[in-house]
Amino acid sequence: MRLRSLLFVPGDRPERMAKALALGADALILDLEDAVAPERKAAAREAVESFLASARNEKRPLLFVRMNPLGTAEGGADLDLLDQVRPDAIVLPKAEGAASVETLFNDVYDCPPILPIATETPAAVFQLGSFGEVTPYLAGLTWGAEDLPAAIGAATAREADGSYTAPYQLARSLTLFAAHAARVPAIETVYPDFRNLDGLAAYAARGRRDGFTGMMAIHPAQVSVINAAFTPSPEELAHARRVVALFAANPGAGALQLDGRMVDTPHLRAAERLLALGADLVPEPRAERPPAERP
Repeated sequence: MRLRSLLFVPGDRPERMAKALALGADALILDLEDAVAPERKAAAREAVESFLASARNEKRPLLFVRMNPLGTAEGGADLDLLDQVRPDAIVLPKAEGAASVETLFNDVYDCPPILPIATETPAAVFQLGSFGEVTPYLAGLTWGAEDLPAAIGAATAREADGSYTAPYQLARSLTLFAAHAARVPAIETVYPDFRNLDGLAAYAARGRRDGFTGMMAIHPAQVSVINAAFTPSPEELAHARRVVALFAANPGAGALQLDGRMVDTPHLRAAERLLALGADLVPEPRAERPPAERP
């Protein structure tokens, strides 16, 4: 299934989770972290467990769970839940490279694929290149522009026009390259101004232009805009098929002409990637192993 749109849904709002099934998102992220107040965490775990048990039909979107950070009391309670239920993937906040992924994989029985949020601490930025060591465990790689500035005392991650300041442009770029180096989907972060759908469309279009293959959403109204941005048009697909067919008809050729323009191996690779866009499957985890003991 495609991972174009991934919609956050508060884990303590079962009525919203039920409605979100029909919104057209490729995945729902049932959130046990930021969207849930501390006093509601236990209720959220109960609601997510119940929802995962009931929402098992072939036509539903993928169901991810964002847990609380590893090494915290709430994260430990989430691990106990994840030992009992198996969502389609786990979203791991405050991930710090391959070591965090390994820890989570070893701590959850029959662990599903993991989607790390890979830039939420200063140390995490320096570990982005390590995710290629754990590719079989990953559902993709994404980033965030909220926790990192808070962690270093920055006033904001954005300019007055909403664009990212230089440090967070860097974090975004490094996440993009880290995902492609690990050969997993690169998922763009959220667009907070959920009422500004034109701004969202432009932001998502830039994300796809730059090499992201999907994007997270914080509001149902964002889903259709994101899906459209990350879905190739019929014209794009037709051109890509022509490029692939041209090279198939001329094996061994390094450069060819199409419609009066030169096309070469990078154009072929881009065409093949475009045709595969939306056909990515969530990877299967490695062979099962017993979970490590937790204190």
